[in-house]
Amino acid sequence: ARLAAADARTYRALPAERRAAFLDACAEEIEALGDSLLESAARESGLPLARLTGERGRTCGQLRLFADLVRSGSVSGARLSSGPSGADVRLRRIPLGPVAVFGASNFPLAFSVAGGDTASALAAGCPVVAKAHPAHPGTCEAVARAVTAAAAR
Repeated sequence: ARLAAADARTYRALPAERRAAFLDACAEEIEALGDSLLESAARESGLPLARLTGERGRTCGQLRLFADLVRSGSVSGARLSSGPSGADVRLRRIPLGPVAVFGASNFPLAFSVAGGDTASALAAGCPVVAKAHPAHPGTCEAVARAVTAAAAR
């Protein structure tokens, strides 16, 4: 948590394209894990491969969706309007700091280390501290390594 807090200003200051590229890279790295990720998740969770294949697609799709939103600029929610006195009123969303994400037991990919909660926080410019669910620790570790590899890129 201290490391995430210390890095929050740096991460939120990244240009939109770098943040979007990071989210795209997360999806690519997760996909690069191939069937071994799905097999690990199936062993740990007891969920069928077909379900996990769809869940991986959903996870990577969310990462890419948020990357597109970052590129479009709509994540910042910037608006300019005139106030009652005629003065300009400017509004934009500013990331406040780290976000904690707690993995769900029944979604080892879509609501876990790199799921939708993580994707939206990263898109908004907030670092994430993820708490892996004990029901699928190997899956969580593999995805965390993929995210780390994406950050290194």
